Amino acid sequence: MITIEPLEVDGIIFTAVSVELPKTTLLTISNDVGYIMCAALDVDIFNEIPKLQERNVVAGRAMGVRTIDQLLHAPLEKITDASKEYGWEVGMTGKEALLKIS
Repeated sequence: MITIEPLEVDGIIFTAVSVELPKTTLLTISNDVGYIMCAALDVDIFNEIPKLQERNVVAGRAMGVRTIDQLLHAPLEKITDASKEYGWEVGMTGKEALLKIS
């Protein structure tokens, strides 16, 4: 099942998406600037492949989360190089990162 819902974070609306997959759930919270996600996806590819680096994708990844709420409050374990332009740092919570791109 796929669930797409608006998510209010300190009065700012983001889009929360949950995709139930076999043995895991893909979670993302996004706006038109960037997104955070669970570890079901990898952000390293956006830092390592030159053609993808050019896209300046703003993304961060949290480990061990199973719900949108956990993703919002978990520390980011990896971030893209482009996200650093918005003040993102490894270890900040998903909520802190989202507010920097609002």
